Amino acid sequence: MGKSDMDIVSAKAASDLLVRHWQDGTVLAALPDGLRPASRQEGYLIQQQIEAISERPLFGWKIAATSTAGQKHIGIDAPIAGRLLQSMVFQAGHEVPFGANRMRVAEAEFAFLIGRDLEPRDRPYDVDEVVDAIADLFLAIEIPDSRFVDYVTAGAPQLIADNACAHRFVLGPRAPAVWRQLDLSAHRVIGRVGERLVREGVGANVLGDPRLALTWLANELSDIGVNLGAGQIVTTGTCVIPLDIAPGDSVAIDFNVLGQVGCRFSEP
Repeated sequence: MGKSDMDIVSAKAASDLLVRHWQDGTVLAALPDGLRPASRQEGYLIQQQIEAISERPLFGWKIAATSTAGQKHIGIDAPIAGRLLQSMVFQAGHEVPFGANRMRVAEAEFAFLIGRDLEPRDRPYDVDEVVDAIADLFLAIEIPDSRFVDYVTAGAPQLIADNACAHRFVLGPRAPAVWRQLDLSAHRVIGRVGERLVREGVGANVLGDPRLALTWLANELSDIGVNLGAGQIVTTGTCVIPLDIAPGDSVAIDFNVLGQVGCRFSEP
């Protein structure tokens, strides 16, 4: 993925600036000169610093832009990965703070629990190896947001530094074991926002198959020397066109035989 010329001091300063905007619900036009990543590698170095704001272990990872439409939407040409902190995670059925979210969408996602470490190595992981490392499948909703005024023109390095637009995450129920026998690429998912919006999608919208997306993440982390750890959750990207949301909305996602997941967003 290339060598980074950014030092840790600059990476931490960039991360601190982004975290402050995230916590305050404010935005910035761009990271200032000297703190702006010039490559995906530097973006990940900045992103890594966000772990320091949490005393608890990293909850897991998210993958953004796992479809061509999703990539076009944020102006990039490949997926990007972000970190999920424990403070971002809410349980299904609970109220989720809406806050100053500007993206204003909810995403229906397959989320995998990793059962054993997938450590960095020289050769790529293949799908069978990665699937063998999965302990369980969970149903999930991701609620992204960005710290940039115009995230469409921010570019991949800055969006990676911005934690791949990670914001809130709703962990739903564990899927029944039958998921291992299903073709997840063909699996239909229905998302609803109250009575006003219904959208359908399939697992193929997630890099062709959610398991392929998980394999992409394992290799993306391996390339930057980061371990995908046992016990971490990976949410793999939306299989339904993102659902438009507003404060007070309720979202319900139906994964057919695998179950349902839902949440409600707080009023102003």
